[in-house]
Amino acid sequence: MIHSTGSTPIDAFYRFAIAAEQIAATTKRLTKAAILGSYFPTLEDDDLRLAARYFAGSPFPQFDQRVLQIGGSALMNALLIVSEAESNLLQAELVKRGDLGDVAADVLSNQIAPTLRLSEVGEAFAALVEIRGNKKKITGIVDLLKRATALEAKYLIKLMSGDLRIGLREGAVEDAIARLADQPVGRIQWVNMLTGDIGETAVLARHKQLDTARMQLFHPIKFMLASPVEDFAEITTRMPEGFAVEDKYDGIRAQVHIAAANSESRSLHGATIDNVRIALFSRTLDEITGTFPDLVEALTALDLELILDGEIVPFQGNRILPFQELQKRLGRKTLTDELLQSVPVAFVAYDVLYCNGKVMIEEPYSVRRSILESLNLNTPRLRRAISQQFKDVTLLEQEFQAARDRGNEGLMVKHLQSTYKPGKRGKDWLKVKRAIATLDVVITAAEVGTGKRSRFLSDFTFAVRASETDPTLLNVGKAYSGLTDAEVQELSDWLKQHTIQEFAHGRVRTVEPKIVLEVTFDRVQVSKRHKGGYALRFPRILRIRSDKPVEEIDTLETVRNLAAQLEDNHKDATQLVDRTSIASET
Repeated sequence: MIHSTGSTPIDAFYRFAIAAEQIAATTKRLTKAAILGSYFPTLEDDDLRLAARYFAGSPFPQFDQRVLQIGGSALMNALLIVSEAESNLLQAELVKRGDLGDVAADVLSNQIAPTLRLSEVGEAFAALVEIRGNKKKITGIVDLLKRATALEAKYLIKLMSGDLRIGLREGAVEDAIARLADQPVGRIQWVNMLTGDIGETAVLARHKQLDTARMQLFHPIKFMLASPVEDFAEITTRMPEGFAVEDKYDGIRAQVHIAAANSESRSLHGATIDNVRIALFSRTLDEITGTFPDLVEALTALDLELILDGEIVPFQGNRILPFQELQKRLGRKTLTDELLQSVPVAFVAYDVLYCNGKVMIEEPYSVRRSILESLNLNTPRLRRAISQQFKDVTLLEQEFQAARDRGNEGLMVKHLQSTYKPGKRGKDWLKVKRAIATLDVVITAAEVGTGKRSRFLSDFTFAVRASETDPTLLNVGKAYSGLTDAEVQELSDWLKQHTIQEFAHGRVRTVEPKIVLEVTFDRVQVSKRHKGGYALRFPRILRIRSDKPVEEIDTLETVRNLAAQLEDNHKDATQLVDRTSIASET
């Protein structure tokens, strides 16, 4: 349990750091909850809001559009200034430990007495948001770190980098709040979803005011996820009364929020047009409103309070385009009129989570679908997902191929009575999405991973041969998933011993091309990123092919043929429309 350290005040950030250290030291969920359960009751409401947010991994509430925008380079430079350590030493320690916060705790002096309060940290984060220019931002970080003990600096840097990495996620904070308030954790999760603020949820729970929570738009709600299935017989077992079938679109998952703009002072996500506020969020819960100004304008026409779940896809002439067309718009700081016109997009809605004051996620799919069909989603920019009802799974093979011919990834199969479960992956939604092929490739480079693999070379760049007669290796992709931790460690050890050249202080290495992998993937697309001129989309390692020599790996011709095959499928794609809508119009 947490105890006050000497005369350290209750609201000191130092006590937050002590609690974080204790949580990091245990893998037991109940023990983590007990630590929070000892710490949270000691705080006043304002400090409880901050501490709950920080333990959930964010300096600000979900509804708040403010972000610190502090990169690893800025944090490293600030730590160099404060610690006065050698750059090579810090870089080497970072490669070794994989976390700059942990490095800070080792290199900073422990002579400073703890004086920072939680409120002062909150004020410092708010001030950093307003600072423009990298040099000025580094100065602001330095000023904050100079006021911190080594332990406090450790967690300040972790918070500014966006991940405490103490084995604690928002769900664990919700669980701790539920235990303190003697409430079911599901009720805490519900209120947190409504408010978009785990800190406010903690305060409402403390004062037994959970019933007062109301839906606040313009913060991302976690997306419901689907489980993969390849055997259609499993669908009959789980959904004997019938099921809905939709195309699985090959775009980016997106959530749309729409409501009348108001004079609210909070820094809400989104953009306002004609007194209507629109916000778009990605599957990673990041705001992407600015990337799709053409969709924002189209969405204002709906004139309702809505939260929609769907997909953003590239299209032209009512035909879905390959995903790589959409990539031309992603990650751009500026979007020219020429780019917007050359890569038009549509938002394809397939679920409604909120409509005109009513939260819909606990309504069955069939009810939500009915509401979705009542919306004006038949414009060039706004579409409604194709949805059909089936009872006979024998028809799905044909429907799967039809979806692929329409330029989509496969099928989504949904239980007609399924509720929408934010952040959950269950069997009420199933996805039929088959890899088109496998390739045998060779590792040419490796990079230090993240999270629990931050001490290993676990991100592998791989290549194929130029041709049957030309052994030149041409990179076509990068994969990091599919292997066990033991396999990753074994590979990492081998690659370190067979490194040709190191970059970024050992974080990236070119290696002897001797390890053959079998990889699977969803698509092949033209790419300037790799020397081979192509890239595999969503590659996953199936196995290490220790039985196959490099001389027998696949060639660029195989990759080129797969790309051509997919391009032919896209050329034959049918119109992206709701068949039901067309039938009713004709």
